[in-house]
Amino acid sequence: MAYDEKLVERVRVILSRRHNVAERRMIGGLCFMVKGSICCGVNSAGLLVRVGPEAYERALAQPHVRPMKFAGRTLSGFVSVGPDGCGTHRALAKWVQQGIDFASNLPTKEPASKEPRPRRR
Repeated sequence: MAYDEKLVERVRVILSRRHNVAERRMIGGLCFMVKGSICCGVNSAGLLVRVGPEAYERALAQPHVRPMKFAGRTLSGFVSVGPDGCGTHRALAKWVQQGIDFASNLPTKEPASKEPRPRRR
């Protein structure tokens, strides 16, 4: 699936001063990880932000925001922000910071092992 490369670059600029950020392809696009947990990402629907359960309803009340869906299922604690909701640098930075704040308060996850998993039979 295609995603907005310009939006990805804008997110990268906002995250560029942080040392604990990694990028990973998932959820139909590119996700940004803080301490090993998704904080935000970009997919074909626009910006996705991990806001967590406590801020979920408040985030959905914002203009241009809807529940994040992937493979037909709503992802709990994630919202999708349409292009009009993150069109300015200030608006985008606010959403990215909300994702950083949530992910930063989660326990650090160690990177997945490079060793292949045993096959199930």
